[in-house]
Amino acid sequence: MAIQPTPTMGSTMNTFAEQFPELALPCTGEAFPDPQILVLNEPLAAELGLDPQWLRSPEGIAFLTGQHGGHALGYAGHQFGQFNPRMGDGRALLLSEHTDPQGEVWDIHAKGTGRTPFSRGGDGHYPLDAALKEYAFAESLHALGVPTSRSLAVLSTGRTVQRHRLHPGAVGVRVASSHIRIGTFQYAALMGPQVTERLVDYTLARHFPDASSPLDLFDATVSRQAQLVASWMRFGFIHGVMNTDNIAISGETIDFGPCAFMDYFATDTVYSSIDTRGRYAYAQQPAVMMWNLARLAEALVPLVDEGVKKFTERLQRFQLQYAAAWDEQMAAALGAPNCAEQLLDLLQVAAPDYCALLANLTPGEIPQGLEHTPGAAEWTERWTAQHPQPRNPIYLPRNHGMQAALEQAEAGDLSRYTLALEALRSPFEWDDKYEKLGLHAAVPREEAEFTTYCGT
Repeated sequence: MAIQPTPTMGSTMNTFAEQFPELALPCTGEAFPDPQILVLNEPLAAELGLDPQWLRSPEGIAFLTGQHGGHALGYAGHQFGQFNPRMGDGRALLLSEHTDPQGEVWDIHAKGTGRTPFSRGGDGHYPLDAALKEYAFAESLHALGVPTSRSLAVLSTGRTVQRHRLHPGAVGVRVASSHIRIGTFQYAALMGPQVTERLVDYTLARHFPDASSPLDLFDATVSRQAQLVASWMRFGFIHGVMNTDNIAISGETIDFGPCAFMDYFATDTVYSSIDTRGRYAYAQQPAVMMWNLARLAEALVPLVDEGVKKFTERLQRFQLQYAAAWDEQMAAALGAPNCAEQLLDLLQVAAPDYCALLANLTPGEIPQGLEHTPGAAEWTERWTAQHPQPRNPIYLPRNHGMQAALEQAEAGDLSRYTLALEALRSPFEWDDKYEKLGLHAAVPREEAEFTTYCGT
């Protein structure tokens, strides 16, 4: 199946919607009183071959807010382990599929465009702080080399949004290689094997053109998710809401909500206000991803003879692939192989500032925060003997520092947020002008408690 969508700028061409009308409902965005671009990712626009001047024009703003129309995507999902058979984009639209100058196809997708048939009583709106947070976190992960959707723009709408308090309303526009999720396959499976089979063919053509079967699709997805979670774990990233509808088949990080980077190391770290039982805690992420992949396997089983047996065998490969990916990620972080397990033992005892420890690793010096931890000196000696060359970020969207920038931005001053974006796009390079942003070190331990919200 050849997929070559070539929309003109601002069109709503969508091969997915054309081929799967049962999975994509046509919708038009809400008309907002005063939509304005607050942040535009001009480097990303250039990569995509989009004209920033046009995007800033009234016609471009109309496109970005869904006034030209789009499609609300349908999907099911396990939310904190409980299956919801009909979810879908309740406040978002797939605006277009866009082909960049290299011939790659990208979804342009807007969140906060208003109610859709999937809204389930929601208002269809998006708080400004959540939109700005997704933009910053996506830029950070991209700069770190973690597979992720990207943010193209954040627009204010002129409306207010009621969540746990009143917020300015926003539309966040993101770019991803597709929005096909595990939950998309769960939704298709409820409609019968014919729909699932068509979805397999489409997904293979779009993401895995060298593959040819449901088993191939599953193998490729397992591999990408193992790599993705390992990269999250290396940098201390906690997704926060790994429901099956929030896991993209492409292996990109998607649906940023109550996400955070870990401050003081603890395997049970949770920042999300809604994860009261720790289902999506830091150390649970590999196991949860494997659980989610099992749900994908269930959707694909009817397409394969002896499907339960064959998918079960392939699912078990996740653990080995994740372990290998984690070893590779941590070897890069530490600049030497075979040192991570012992360091992990020390981290669990001392609970230091994880990101600051990695950023300040220096051969011959006991890592920051482990100075008084039994065994740390011996680990440092073994590690130093390998002549390591560690590479870790100095700047991350640390919780309190990022929150201060978001609060200032919501109040109408984007200067701190804009400076933070600069730092996050060059995370490995120290610059004195970022010193006061609070992005390179956690707050004191006694002040480190933090809660994140999903922004729905």
